[in-house]
Amino acid sequence: MQTDIDEIFEAFDKNQIFKDKSILQANYQPEEILHRSEQIKQIASILAPVLRGERTSNLFLYGKTGTGKTLSIQYIKEQLIKRVDKNADFTLRIEYLNCKLKKVADTEYRILAELIKKLGGEVPSTGLPTEAVYSKFIEIIDKDKQLIVLILDEIDQTVKKISSDFLYNLTRLNSELSQTQICIVGISNNLTFLDNIDPRVRSSLSEEEIVFPPYNAIQLQEILLNRSKKAFYDNIVHEGVITKCAAYAAREHGDARRALDLIRIAGELAERDNSNNIKVEHIDQANSKIERDKILDVIKSEPRQFQFVLYSIILLSEGLKDEPLFTGDVYNHYQDLCLKNKCEVLTQRRVSDIIQEFDMLGIINVRVISKGRGGRMREIKLAITKNIIKKAKEIIEESISYC
Repeated sequence: MQTDIDEIFEAFDKNQIFKDKSILQANYQPEEILHRSEQIKQIASILAPVLRGERTSNLFLYGKTGTGKTLSIQYIKEQLIKRVDKNADFTLRIEYLNCKLKKVADTEYRILAELIKKLGGEVPSTGLPTEAVYSKFIEIIDKDKQLIVLILDEIDQTVKKISSDFLYNLTRLNSELSQTQICIVGISNNLTFLDNIDPRVRSSLSEEEIVFPPYNAIQLQEILLNRSKKAFYDNIVHEGVITKCAAYAAREHGDARRALDLIRIAGELAERDNSNNIKVEHIDQANSKIERDKILDVIKSEPRQFQFVLYSIILLSEGLKDEPLFTGDVYNHYQDLCLKNKCEVLTQRRVSDIIQEFDMLGIINVRVISKGRGGRMREIKLAITKNIIKKAKEIIEESISYC
C-alpha cells in the first residue's frame, strides 16, 4: 500500500501540467477582462460620481451564470478604491456580499449582521429584534461622512428567501442617515426578478440596468486561450481541446465559468492518468464529472423542501413511464410527502419556483403547453441519467430518514 501511494505522489511530482492553477479558478481576477469592455464602461460611467462623494442610482447587473457580471463589478470596485482621493472629506466603502451563502443571507437579520461585521461592528448571530440590528447598522455607518456601495450578488435569492421588503428597507435608510449615503449594486442571473416584486419596492430602487449577454463559442475560445497560456506549461493542451471546451460551454448559455472549470478539471484528470498532455477525451470526462457533481451537490445542499419536490418528480416519473407529468401532479405528491414526514408545506407558487430552478440547473426539462381557454400547463420531464437518478434518490432517502 505504501509503495502504491509513494508512486502516485512521485508521478505527480514529475508530471508538470499546471504552471498556475489559480488562473482557472472562479475567484481569479484577470488584468484584462475580454469581451466585456462595453459593460465595464457602462458600470464605470454610472458609478463614477461616487469618486466625488455623490450617491448614484442603484445599479442592477443581469445575465446568466458565467457571463462576467461579478468579475466586471469587482474590477470596477478595485479601480474606484485606487482612484478615490485619500484626502477627500468623505470615506468611500465598497462592500461585496454573496446573497446565496447559507447562514449569511437566508434572513434579513443575518444579512445585516454580516454587513455590520464587514463594516467593523459586531452583533450576535441571533437573538436581537431585527429593528435593533437596523439601529446598530445605522449607528455604525452614520458615525462619519461616508458613501457606501453595497454589492449584493445573487440578489434575487435574497428576495426569494426573505421578501422584497428587505430591499425597500435598505433603500429607505438613506432618509434616516445624516452623514452617510448608501447605493446598491444588485447582481442577478434572473432577468425578470424585479418585474415580480412589489411596485412600491421597485419605485424606491430607481435603478439603472445593464444586461450581460452570453459569450459565444469564439469569445470563449479567446478567454480559454488567454488563461491557458498562463495556467499551463507550453505544449500541454492538445489541438482541438480549447475548441471542444468552448463548444460545451457555449451550449451551456455561454458560461465562461463552466469553460474554465472544464479545462481545469481536464488538467487534473490528465495528471491522474499520468499523461503529459490534456487530450480531447479528458474534456469529455471532465464534462461528465461536472454534470454529475453539480447535480448531486445541489441535491445534497438544498433544503429538505427542495429534496421533497425532486423526489416527487422522480417517483412520479418512474410510475408514469412515457406519460406526461404536470406541475399539479408534483405538488399533490410533494404535499403528501411533507405531511407524512411532518414538514412544513410550501405554497404551490413556491413549489413552481423550485421546479423552475431545477429546469435552470438542467435536472428537468419544463415545457409550457397551451390549453386554450383552459390556460397553460407546464409539462415536466427528468433530464438526468439513470445513474444520477439512482444516486439522487439515495441522497434524498437518507435525508428523509433523519426527519
